[in-house]
Amino acid sequence: MTTSNLPTATHTRAEFRDLTFDESHAILERHNVGRIAYPINDGVDIQPIHYVCDDAWVYARTSRGHKFAALANNSLCAFEVDEVRGLFDWESVVIKGKLELLDPLLASQDAYSRGLELMRALVPDTFTDLDPAPHRSILFRFRASDMTGRSSRSAS
Repeated sequence: MTTSNLPTATHTRAEFRDLTFDESHAILERHNVGRIAYPINDGVDIQPIHYVCDDAWVYARTSRGHKFAALANNSLCAFEVDEVRGLFDWESVVIKGKLELLDPLLASQDAYSRGLELMRALVPDTFTDLDPAPHRSILFRFRASDMTGRSSRSAS
């Protein structure tokens, strides 16, 4: 019995390769949901988040809670976005870096304004009375400089 909705593997070989920076960046730009991984206590946690990619930066927002507390104490994180079409037909991009909280009173006003503009392009009511996720009141970003990508394709 198959436990996944992906097609089962056949006898074709899979070819794996590294993605270029431009290919990886294009994947980031095509999507708006990824996963952020961060250290917490003596382990690691991973959570889905929505985001916007802007040149070398990834902007997102979160709420106060375990994730925020962990990231406020240790800004190291990893972020992943995948495109999966089949068991051996996918791309994956991982960014590793330091998260920067964008407090409107403490952060660079340009960085905060740009992050707010981008988040409102994705969710127009961000930080308004009509915000669909008003609990996500903390804006942050991280640099997409330490980025790697991998690809898999079924070989003919």
